[in-house]
Amino acid sequence: MLYLTGIAGAIWPLVVVVLYAAGALLAPPERVRLVADPAAEAAELRTSLNALVQTVSVHANRMPESAVDSVRHVAEVLTDLLGHAIVDTGLRHRVLLLARTDLPLSVEGYLNLPRWFAARRPAAAAELLAQLDLLTGQADRLAEQVYATEVNRQADHTRYLRDRDQD
Repeated sequence: MLYLTGIAGAIWPLVVVVLYAAGALLAPPERVRLVADPAAEAAELRTSLNALVQTVSVHANRMPESAVDSVRHVAEVLTDLLGHAIVDTGLRHRVLLLARTDLPLSVEGYLNLPRWFAARRPAAAAELLAQLDLLTGQADRLAEQVYATEVNRQADHTRYLRDRDQD
């Protein structure tokens, strides 16, 4: 077409190559996927939770008595939830937030205090225990929501089997 219209003349193959190269350079790049693989993300968070529990166990002598058990309980609930396929994105986000940010931040905030300071300030231990109580409640409520869906699914299946049996 370029040769017939007289635009490019005898150099039309060069013009075609240049136009093709320009199109290739100006074309949008491949799409970037920012969403992580849920299974890989859950495995990474389970590993992080296990490391957090180990750190708390190592520093158990620096922490209030019930704090170690609370951290273990929350980590156990979250580990179970992370092994479960959560369909509700809002619920999944809250589980990830609790596992990735809230629990580690509470524990690290307390353990980063100098030992002598934390020992003299009972308010620091009280704050940690209050945070862990809140996190325990949140983790338990999340577990109830996730597993309530499973119970509902079982009830639906039971109704289906009863209906089928009556036919």
